[in-house]
Amino acid sequence: MSKFARTLIEWQASHGRNDLPWQQNRQPYHIWLSEIMLQQTQVDTVIPYYQRFLQRFPDVAALAGAQLDDVLALWSGLGYYARARNLHRAAQQVMSEHGGVFPRSAAELVTLPGIGRSTAAAIASFCFGERVAILDGNVKRVLARHFGIEGIPGERAIEQGMWALAESLVPEQGADIYPQAIMDLGATLCTRSRPLCLHCPVTTTCVARREGRQTELPTAKPRKAVPQRESAMLILRAQDRVLLEQRPASGIWGGLFSLPEMEVGEDAASLMQRRFGLSPTQSASALAPVRHTFTHFGLTIQPWLVVLENMPATLNEANLNWAELGALETLGLPAPIRRLLESLT
Repeated sequence: MSKFARTLIEWQASHGRNDLPWQQNRQPYHIWLSEIMLQQTQVDTVIPYYQRFLQRFPDVAALAGAQLDDVLALWSGLGYYARARNLHRAAQQVMSEHGGVFPRSAAELVTLPGIGRSTAAAIASFCFGERVAILDGNVKRVLARHFGIEGIPGERAIEQGMWALAESLVPEQGADIYPQAIMDLGATLCTRSRPLCLHCPVTTTCVARREGRQTELPTAKPRKAVPQRESAMLILRAQDRVLLEQRPASGIWGGLFSLPEMEVGEDAASLMQRRFGLSPTQSASALAPVRHTFTHFGLTIQPWLVVLENMPATLNEANLNWAELGALETLGLPAPIRRLLESLT
């Protein structure tokens, strides 16, 4: 065992994260669920979602048998909704192809929807003790700084080199502890900004620390201007209900319920007549714009509110739904749409 691995394993026992909810029993379903939720999401944000999810879907069979709408409703606000859709598909695949039992190897786990190489390794390592490497964002940061690795970690050649290094560092003994240790080091001490080098157990052998390059490594991607988009949406309210439409399964907010979209500058009355065959009795009111940032662009939504005296008996599109404003928690809604609608109650 290398000194690096041995030091981290010893440090993890007393200083690592050992009390997270999914660490208490190491069941594959629990570890898998947590790993998917933790992709691009902070631990503190994930914990309440994880706990609510387990209460509703306590095992893989319950998740596989659920309606996708119910899964998306529980995921609402966590973002990156393809994760929830893949989670549901993977649960069904575990039931149909593996008899409800998770595969034990990383090579088999990676064939499930939404499970990449690092996530598969985490499940195989934590649950089954397989000697495999993990290379998430925290691990990349630790390796880049400690071993002085130049280049953008997301670039293919650099990432392949990191995978090779990560695999070489996994010890024969403690293969289920070491990956957690290096992830914990990145999450708690070797953080993106203001790393706590004085408390780091491997600071004496760290290249970035020795050369004063903690802020330079890992090499950051060149910053690009974030594109900005605009959208207009119709809030059609009738008494205590609001009209929602379910978005297509793929794309932004896939499968979630949202508000009917309008062309920017389109008249709300024209949309109501064209799409729903309705004639408003009053003009639309412009509400305050809502801004939301995605990974690759920013979105500004201009909401237009129209209040109807009575709810129409029928509408001509199957994906439309008159939802109760007091029961929004039962629906999968994008976070900015949920906030907007909650402001009406």
